Amino acid sequence: MRFYSLIVLFVLLGFAVMSFNSSHKGFKNENSVIYEGLSDFKTRLSQLKSDAYSFSENKITLEDFRKTLKETRNSFKEIEFYVAYHYPEFTKTHLNAAPLFHIEAAGTTSYTLPPEGLQVLDELVFSDETGTKKEEIKTIADFLFNSYSSFYLSSLKNGLSKGRNKTLPLRIELIRIYSLGVTGFDTPGSLNISEETLHAFSGMKKYIQDDPYFKNYNTEKADQLFSAGITYLSENKEFETFDRIEFYKKYIQPLYRELGSWDGRKDDLKEFSGWNPGSKDFFSSDFLDPYFYTLLKKDEDNEALRKLGKQIFYDQNVSGNGKMSCATCHLPENAFTDLKSKSPSNVDGKTVLRNSPTLYNAVFAKRFFYDLRAFYLEQQAEHVIYNKDEFNTSYDNIIKKINADPEYKKDFKKAFKKGNINRENFSKALSSYVASLYSYESDFDKFMRSEKEISDDAKKGFNLFMGKANCATCHFAPNFSGLVPPFFNENESEVLGVTAKPIDHKPLELDTDKGRVNSPVKKENSWIYESSFKTVTVRNIALTKPYFHNGAFNSLEEVLEFYNEGGGEGLGLKMKNQTLAPDKLNLTQTEIKQIIAFLNSLTDISNK
Repeated sequence: MRFYSLIVLFVLLGFAVMSFNSSHKGFKNENSVIYEGLSDFKTRLSQLKSDAYSFSENKITLEDFRKTLKETRNSFKEIEFYVAYHYPEFTKTHLNAAPLFHIEAAGTTSYTLPPEGLQVLDELVFSDETGTKKEEIKTIADFLFNSYSSFYLSSLKNGLSKGRNKTLPLRIELIRIYSLGVTGFDTPGSLNISEETLHAFSGMKKYIQDDPYFKNYNTEKADQLFSAGITYLSENKEFETFDRIEFYKKYIQPLYRELGSWDGRKDDLKEFSGWNPGSKDFFSSDFLDPYFYTLLKKDEDNEALRKLGKQIFYDQNVSGNGKMSCATCHLPENAFTDLKSKSPSNVDGKTVLRNSPTLYNAVFAKRFFYDLRAFYLEQQAEHVIYNKDEFNTSYDNIIKKINADPEYKKDFKKAFKKGNINRENFSKALSSYVASLYSYESDFDKFMRSEKEISDDAKKGFNLFMGKANCATCHFAPNFSGLVPPFFNENESEVLGVTAKPIDHKPLELDTDKGRVNSPVKKENSWIYESSFKTVTVRNIALTKPYFHNGAFNSLEEVLEFYNEGGGEGLGLKMKNQTLAPDKLNLTQTEIKQIIAFLNSLTDISNK
């Protein structure tokens, strides 16, 4: 009933919009290019809906319908920077959602809902199964038109968002283009990355030229970069040969820096996004703000606090039996992992459920643990403290021990004005140290900042990682984890069909760990999260074997062969909802070695 009620609502809203005076006279005093773009996109969606019906009735060819979809997506790309910035949830949920089922909470109840929007249509319309999906395509086109019509009607009546920073949407779009656009994430079926990016550049260029706000700045350099980028994109159209290094260094990064020199350091997004508008480069250590991901605030942090946190991190006396510390499972010489398939518990001969992930750059996450059961860094530590197989203790016991130690009393006095030894200050100290374990000083980072060279194999490996190998559609640049760009305020988990052993061990069996579906987060107890695990960073991956949550894969070669076969489903194992595409990647052995060369270039343990 809920589904059909929504259809009726959207249809009525659609009629309301069509009956409303759609001339620009109804708009508030805003940028005319934006309103023209909104209007054009609505017209394109109307045509898309009409053609979807015609296609379902065999009145137009698949090629004709694909052309309509391309034109609709291009129209959206010209205004995406504006709409996706000011209305991120609407865009993410209705206009351009990833083609995956998702959870939608309503009070104390949650629903598992199918995806909708342009990405879903791109995957369906450019697949080999389009002919059997005509009704689904028609339904999605209907929803897309009607949901956007509701948004458009609201825009006519109330105007768009005002008074906010005008260059931040442009810089956010550059991040979106590089992390989601040119990787193919946004075009999973057509891989039409160059044409769509060209239209995104065109829309941003027109916006700068049209809006009086930008008369306050010298826009000549930005205009030249957009124009040159449009030419480059028109000449480099092949997905697999597109040079993402050249594109970044010649166009994305210079534009990012230039636009940031205007007014890109304002705090419009401070409570919403982990991105730091003051950064000048995607591959610099200040690109993300670590304090967005912790309860600890920047003005509370200091060197004495970090030193205290480090002392706590290595102190075995913190655990219940006095034999475990954080460093038991997170050794600095191993990029803060333990090189074990599954980390040891406090009982001799027993292990915990999963492999220990690296702590380098781990702070850059909105959810923690492989099953995403913790929502902030401090809560992650809390789970370890109370876990019977790990520290098996409580904050009360820890605070009693620390209070009995004269050295700790001195150190707490240095870190905190009042010197209070309590749960809150203990957590702040530990967070301060763990949050300091980040750095973007790998060879690859320095190469992207034009500070040093890397091998040709590493360069080719990066382009494969961002393109043909499909790695970057889950391990998003620049953190190369599941922290979702461009706002970096949510984490993805994936169903890969991880096997109990490497794929050359027969017979193949799926790992029995059910992952996120069994986490304490009850609203996520959905079939879509069965065997779903957090996408962790691949930075320092050369130092963090064995791999996956179960530590079953001992080399990067084994990992890449698994992906090359399309995960568990691609290997012929039965999966409910594998989010990894089951298609073979057809990577050659040479290409696999090149990807590994790139991954090796991400090694950086300069900050301990």
